[in-house]
Amino acid sequence: MPMRLTSMLRSLGLLAALGLAAPASAQDVELELVLLADASGSIDRSETQFQREGYAAAMTSDAVLDAISKTAYGVIAVTYVEWASAGEEDVVVPWMLVDGPESAASFAEALLAPPRRAFGRNAIGSALLTGMALIQNNEYEGWRKVIDFSGDSANSWNGPPVDAARAEVLAAGITINGLAILCRSCNGRPASSDLERQYRERIIGGPGAFVVTAESRDTFAMAVRRKLILEIGGIHGGTTFAGDIPR
Repeated sequence: MPMRLTSMLRSLGLLAALGLAAPASAQDVELELVLLADASGSIDRSETQFQREGYAAAMTSDAVLDAISKTAYGVIAVTYVEWASAGEEDVVVPWMLVDGPESAASFAEALLAPPRRAFGRNAIGSALLTGMALIQNNEYEGWRKVIDFSGDSANSWNGPPVDAARAEVLAAGITINGLAILCRSCNGRPASSDLERQYRERIIGGPGAFVVTAESRDTFAMAVRRKLILEIGGIHGGTTFAGDIPR
């Protein structure tokens, strides 16, 4: 199957026809985690790489590895997807199991190598439905299913409406968390301080859903690491700023 998912792949009938339906016997994990990273028009090439480096550093950090080791099975299933226009969602790292330093390093290596393949204006609803399809049609069965959505805007210019897509994802038992990026010194970042509120009202949802805020470029990697610790550990609650969570 090509790494890029189109909107047509969200039809469960077509997924089944293509042999992508979840197998009868799936591997148990505590957490299935889709990392949805912004690659829309406000994100330039250097920022795309910067974001990947932040996630790679977070996944290989001692704190995140410790959180993984304390899950029920000592392993999580994770995939990294860059989103932009509808149908432009790109699976940069397909589903893989991370259970320690070696597999975390493999995740980081797979994340940093590929070229950017997602382009266009924001299509948040399409991104959320892509995350849902990835969870519903993988070979894992997690107690917790989470879409980790990051971006610098809550606007959506094409694709399915955000509210309808969000409702469909939540009805499937999937939690949506958010990373609101307020990096004003970076290309295209919004100056609004209300992005967290917009994420709370329009995007996140499900049991324990939360927003972590990256206030600047300097705090982005810290925010990613701490957000992963919250998600992997099943910790939640409210809007959380990067500096609010114990290291």
